[in-house]
Amino acid sequence: MDRQNIQPEALAKRVVDGHVLYSHVVVAEGKRMIFIAGQLARDRHGNVVGKGEMRVQIRQVGENIKAALEAVGASLSDLVKTTTYVTDIEEFFKHVDVRMEYFGAALPTSTTVEVRRLAHPDFLVEVEALAITD
Repeated sequence: MDRQNIQPEALAKRVVDGHVLYSHVVVAEGKRMIFIAGQLARDRHGNVVGKGEMRVQIRQVGENIKAALEAVGASLSDLVKTTTYVTDIEEFFKHVDVRMEYFGAALPTSTTVEVRRLAHPDFLVEVEALAITD
């Protein structure tokens, strides 16, 4: 896939703890678009992972997205867009390092929104994603 991450000079970069969190623009030319449904902190049996622990849930969500991509022969580096829903945005931004472990290499475009509740009261974060591959 031909890919270009662009940070226009007219737009401020969002930096937290020294990490640029996302690209404002990703230009991707590929043959296959991969849409990943919102992933929650569930293990393979559907159990909640990390009840009450945002850091643990972000990691589980990252692992779930990685597994979804690998199932179709793609990888985290193919991500071009993420949408993240969190129940506490201040707590979410305390764990940028975990998010960067999964999404830092691709630096996809990103939207993060604080919501009142997710599908179950024990979930703190949900991420849906889009990847493009050759």
